[in-house]
Formats: sequence, structure tokens, C-alpha cells
Amino acid sequence: MPGKVNTLEPGAESSTSAPDANPGLPGRLPLPLSVNPSRFQSVYFYALLTMHLLALAAFIPWLFSPWAVLFFIFGVYFFGQGINLCYHRVLTHRSVELPRWLEHFWTIIALCCMEDTPGKWVTTHRHHHKHSDEQADPHSPLVTFWWSHFQWLTLHNSDTHSIEAFQKYSKDILSDPFYMKLEKNKWLSPAIYLAHAALIMALGAAVGYFTGGTVAAMVQGGLSFLVWGVILRTVAVWHITWSVNSLTHTWGYRNYTTDDRSRNNWLVAVLASGEGWHNNHHHDQASASNQHLWWEFDLTYYHIVLLKWLGLARNIIPPKQVRHARNAQARSAAKGAGAEKSFGLNIRLPFEQ
Repeated sequence: MPGKVNTLEPGAESSTSAPDANPGLPGRLPLPLSVNPSRFQSVYFYALLTMHLLALAAFIPWLFSPWAVLFFIFGVYFFGQGINLCYHRVLTHRSVELPRWLEHFWTIIALCCMEDTPGKWVTTHRHHHKHSDEQADPHSPLVTFWWSHFQWLTLHNSDTHSIEAFQKYSKDILSDPFYMKLEKNKWLSPAIYLAHAALIMALGAAVGYFTGGTVAAMVQGGLSFLVWGVILRTVAVWHITWSVNSLTHTWGYRNYTTDDRSRNNWLVAVLASGEGWHNNHHHDQASASNQHLWWEFDLTYYHIVLLKWLGLARNIIPPKQVRHARNAQARSAAKGAGAEKSFGLNIRLPFEQ
């Protein structure tokens, strides 16, 4: 997806104050014109409300289990890769190519995060990059911080949720029959989520039985894994993903001057496996890596490197400076080849006579 123009090289700007990020941007924005304030997205709202209320069950002492907490931590990063790796870098930006079966596997993992179908997610994110921190941006914090964090989900936006939007932004995604099937069959995504919840609950029940040896321990294990490993983990991944929209356009430092308010935020980077280096990403959206300084650790990129080592990733797009150097080298080689060809045409060597 073509990005906005960036004017400075790394280190050209370092600022932690969001108002100084780009003086040309307004201090506040109205709602996008495509948002209908009277068209309430009730399905999204009640899903958010229900999951947050259910997540409060984690405060019930009987539902606490060290194994469930460990699975929660593992799940935040494992299931989060469905969003960070698959939805974002593979599908939205085409920064790396995976075998179709592996791409579909990670798509199913992403659906276990309940962040909508690939077509809708990609459409929204590509639209965001085209209009970042402009009025048309679907979730800019220049409207309000909470709008960018989650409120944008509760009102219908025709720029991201319409046939025209899908044709404009995600036609390549929906050409895949699997992704089109997810759009046409509204029950399929919830069914995948419920199936994965049942599997995790069964895992917790097995852990509870083998560690406690009683039916009560089995029930406790199953419910604790359901609460910690499914419900609370889903809510946590939501807030981590939303923080890329809100926190990394509000607080942090900048390696590059871009015509938006994207920031690099180390806390979001840690929680979102490298997605928090957001100013780097807005500077170079095509790159498979957001790690532009040695200490800007990008776990998702190292996941891609591992997949490449295993022979499961190809066409990995390197950072912009590497692409530019390769293009310059290719042009130089082409000129040299042209000169050599010209030389051969104009001079006959002795053994050719």
C-alpha cells in the first residue's frame, strides 16, 4: 500500500510531545464524514461490553490458577501474532509471503482474537494509512483519545464497512475463496472463536485433573483456562491492538518526520511484538521489519526470520534503505552491462575475425 511521504532520515527529529509531531496537523479533528453518528454498531458494542464484564471473573480467587496465568501470557503473544504477523504484515502490507496453508492457519489464529474478518481488518488499516491523522482516518486520536482506542468501533463507517470499501482496499484479499467465505458466512468467525474456546477449556480441564486428581480440580482448571486463557486474553489483545491506534499516535519519540503523528512507543512495542515502533512503520510501511535502531526489538520480524529459516517465508521486503541500495546496485550493473554490450558491438576481437 503506498504510504505518505517522509522527508527526513533517521535521527532527524526526536520529540516526545505529540503537538510538536507535525505542526501542519490540526489540534483536533471532527468525526470522519463517512461516520454515521446515528447508526450504532450494536453487535460490536455489546460484544465489547460482554467480554469486558466476563473478564472481571479473573478477580474471583477460585478461578486463579498459575497454569492459567502462564497460558494467558503465552496466549497474548501467540494469538497476537495472528494480528501482528498475519493480518498486518502478511495480508495488509504484503511484506512477506507465506504458504497458503500457513497463511490460513494464522488467519484462524487471528479470528480467535475476535478482531473481525481479514477483509474488514485489512480495509480499515489500509484506509488508515491513506488518511493517517486526517479527518478521514477511521481512528485518529485527534478526534479524541478514546475514539481512537475503541469508540470508532461502535459507529458505522461507510469508508471501511461497505462493498465499495472492500472493492477499493481488499479486493486482493477477497479473491481468496477462504476469505470470501468468511465474509459471506457471518456465523463462521464466531464458530471458530467458540471452538477454540472449547479446546482451551478442555486443555485446562485436563491440566486441572492431572495436577489435582479430582473432578472439582478438573472443573476449576477448565473454567480458569476459559477465563484467563480465552476471555481475559482476548480483551488484553484488543487493548494492545487498539493501543497502536491510540498510544502510538499520542506518546513516544520519532525517528522520522512523517505527515502524521505516529510515534515509537516502547511499551506498546513490547506488548505488541514490535508493532509499537509505529513511526518507523509509517515511514516504511512495506518493510517486514520495524526495527530501525539496534535496540528497537521487533519480535514479529524475528518470527518472520524463523519462518524463512524453516523455508516457510519468502519475498520478505527489506527496509527502505536496503531496497534503495539494491536498486542503485542493479542500475549500476545494468549500465555496466550496457557498456559491455556496446563495446562488443563496436570492436571485433582477434579470434572473431
